[in-house]
Amino acid sequence: MSLFSLRQGQAPLLLSIPHAGTEIPEELAGRFVSPWLARKDTDWHLPRLYAFAEALDATIIAARFSRSVIDLNRDPSGASLYPGQATTGLCPVESFDGEPLYRGPAPDAAEIARRRALWFTPYHAALRGEIARLRARHARIVLYDCHSIRSRIPRLFAGELPQFNIGTNDGKSCAPALAAGVRDICAASGFSFVVNGRFKGGWITRHYGDPARGVHAIQMELACRGYMDEPAGVTADNWPTPLKQPAPIQPVLEQILKGLCA
Repeated sequence: MSLFSLRQGQAPLLLSIPHAGTEIPEELAGRFVSPWLARKDTDWHLPRLYAFAEALDATIIAARFSRSVIDLNRDPSGASLYPGQATTGLCPVESFDGEPLYRGPAPDAAEIARRRALWFTPYHAALRGEIARLRARHARIVLYDCHSIRSRIPRLFAGELPQFNIGTNDGKSCAPALAAGVRDICAASGFSFVVNGRFKGGWITRHYGDPARGVHAIQMELACRGYMDEPAGVTADNWPTPLKQPAPIQPVLEQILKGLCA
């Protein structure tokens, strides 16, 4: 199986979906506590939720392998994106809720390096290639990094997460007008939102965002309740739930991406 899917468009809009993958290599499957736990923190259903972006002629790259194998949105050096706060690493050893992912030893430095070479490096080579291709065509492009997470995870944040969590690395990864446009659409929607709250943008947003060179990066972290039902207690029997048809937040996302294209 290919490592990621890639749809090449001509619009000045590139969607990255690094955490939608659910594939686990056969040689690693037996090391995880369970397949479900290894996939628990997947950004569920995002390729289908954002499928409308094809009609905008956006470029879309989406990972196929699970973030438990390697997290494509973490600093490859292993440095924490949120020092002092609970988070998961380049090769996570526990779930968002703190449950151990492995039956035995965690990946050592050699294995982490091997996983970087096999999964991390190709995804980012493709991402860099698409940025270069689109920049050759457009003076300015938007890299929109798509994410989602359960609305309540006490280990990571207090209370209920806002529906839309806009991350721009505290204003460094994109032009202020672009961030303001996304914020205004979210505000007008009636759904809750925050800019640079708990999630300010992961490594993709921080690494590739370079407004001075025409690359404007923004991360959108969605609370899952906007497009799927969230049980009070998540278990292997009730999670994930199906994508809602229609998804309540989808019209807002369409408005956001159309605005970014403009």
